[in-house]
Amino acid sequence: SGRSGVQAKQRKGGRPDQTIRLLFRRLPIPPLFHFPLCFPLLRSLASLDPNFTGPRTRAAWRLPAIPIPRAGSTELRWTMPPCTAILLLLLLAAVLLIAGAGAGGGPLRLLRLGGLLRLRAAARRQAEGDWHQRAVPGPALNVTTNWNVVVNVRNALDEPLLLTWNGVQQRKSAWQDGVPGTNCAVPPGWNWTYQFQVKDQVGSFFYFPSTPLHRAAGGYGAITINNRDVIPIPFPFPDGDITLFIGDSYNAGHRELRRALDAGNPLAAPDGVLINGLGPYRYNESVVPPGLVYERINVEPGKTYRFRVHNVGVSTSLNFRIQNHNLLLVETEGSYTSQQNYTNLDIHVGQSYSFLVTMDQNASTEYYVVASARFVDPSVVDKLTGVAILHYSNSLAPASGPLPDPPNDQYDTAFSINQARSIRWNVTASGARPNPQGSFHYGDITVTDVYLLHSGPPELINGQLRSTLNGISYIAPSTPLLLAQLFNVPGVYKLDFPNHPMNRLPKVDTSIINGTYKGFMEIIFQNNATNLLTYHLDGYAFFVVGMDYGLWTENSRGTYNKWDGVARSTIQVFPGAWTAVLVFLDNAGIWNLRVQNLDRWYLGQEVYINVVNPEDTSNMTDLPDNAIFCGALASLQKEQSHRFQYSEASPVAHLRKMVSLLLFTAWFTIWL
Repeated sequence: SGRSGVQAKQRKGGRPDQTIRLLFRRLPIPPLFHFPLCFPLLRSLASLDPNFTGPRTRAAWRLPAIPIPRAGSTELRWTMPPCTAILLLLLLAAVLLIAGAGAGGGPLRLLRLGGLLRLRAAARRQAEGDWHQRAVPGPALNVTTNWNVVVNVRNALDEPLLLTWNGVQQRKSAWQDGVPGTNCAVPPGWNWTYQFQVKDQVGSFFYFPSTPLHRAAGGYGAITINNRDVIPIPFPFPDGDITLFIGDSYNAGHRELRRALDAGNPLAAPDGVLINGLGPYRYNESVVPPGLVYERINVEPGKTYRFRVHNVGVSTSLNFRIQNHNLLLVETEGSYTSQQNYTNLDIHVGQSYSFLVTMDQNASTEYYVVASARFVDPSVVDKLTGVAILHYSNSLAPASGPLPDPPNDQYDTAFSINQARSIRWNVTASGARPNPQGSFHYGDITVTDVYLLHSGPPELINGQLRSTLNGISYIAPSTPLLLAQLFNVPGVYKLDFPNHPMNRLPKVDTSIINGTYKGFMEIIFQNNATNLLTYHLDGYAFFVVGMDYGLWTENSRGTYNKWDGVARSTIQVFPGAWTAVLVFLDNAGIWNLRVQNLDRWYLGQEVYINVVNPEDTSNMTDLPDNAIFCGALASLQKEQSHRFQYSEASPVAHLRKMVSLLLFTAWFTIWL
């Protein structure tokens, strides 16, 4: 169930026994039935080939995988007893059930997440220093546009857990978004099955725990959504695909970080930068202690690889670069970009980029892959530098010497803001659909709502350290917003979030934005703090139309890019500056708009946007059968078995029972 589409295709043409094994893994059949199902089917297949040497009797069964010769040029006569025909028809019915199990009727991809979420056991101290590694990344989710995804999450923590899918838009399916405003958290010892369709999307994304500061402890993994075969990608197909997770890291656990913030203390500087959860290569003996495990990326000379790079850290912007290699930017967060070469690129918290990198060096040595902190005190830059190794198969010597140079404006953000402005939408390339990305002329659409969101440094509200947007620090209610809306629970939230800063004292409240379905909203993020922030919107991709220093005014619209501003879901806002985005609200639901910096998010710097289609309540999928209830609706919750298995209300659970019953009946008929 965890194989990529490419691997599944490779197995598709294998021997019959390989195909059967794959089928049994895709079908949720208990292992108890594997033998009684396989043996009658193999016995029937024996009639196709007179030279078949596999088992013809029960006693001959010895191994779980029995070789079956391929059909050659010999003419084979098909002799099918009625019972065999019944069996094959039932198997066909089971395959059709699998094909139609998800919403929208697309192919189904199953993924089970278990061990990676044991966050408290993931961290491991390393020798002679504060460096440590974590058991990350988690399993990759490799799917194709319009596939249906089923993810079973086992919560092995001792506290509630939610997973969210950064950049996956969850079209008409806000119930699967995995944030506190849409879902009750999965209790300790429980499991929950997410089911959603990656509708009309391609690109590089990731999942992570959305519960307070859990991402600081790990639990994240890649989501790669591939183009359908009929939609060409706007560059030659790469020879390989490499995913890198970069991020700052703390030796303190997520509970300790929460306690520090609860006590009114801002987080100290991180203790290091990790690449795929591993500490840096020992590029400098005075900086990096010995014995650290580091990431090594194996490549072949002359090949071109697609590097997908995600910043999954707590709060630090990182500059990414590969020694002596150019980075050809081709995609960011689901949009193909105008192709430009960079020697390095700033990647801010929560952002994802993909580059084409050609292995065009002479491989006299290995090469450094670097992610170093931006806009931090120079005294900690060396400590906040992650280093991996790019190893050619013919590399002659280990990497040595100084690291490739970072931008020389450690405090001046001018280089970074100009670099951000240079990232443009490829308007002629097809995205998930065959029409060009630029066929959506966002610059010609009339804006219906404008929200100017001001943020400043954290401040004390009622004696507690809080962060705000327009003077409101969001507090999550015990009943998720979406459930409260469906069941008409009064007093859970207010639809009165101000569209501009108010001249009043800051407060803590559950106030959300009332969006207009199919309206076109302009959002301006004004950062009056001293550190860079990134913002993310669930459910949508927005168009980045402008960013500049100073205060935004009405006249700032004259600088907007109304033609090829890139569409993405996470954007940076520089200190003392503003960033403007446009978003078409065509996805019904209640969607989280948050700062991606984990400390600020924990302190309340977020809001939700309510989007309701007043004319069509079916515009959003129904409440899932396996929904968890909490808060004012806790009495509706049914007790769940604490055994780790598919959620009983999940479509996969029903499918499992149905297929098992059908196949057992078929086996029993043949066995008689």
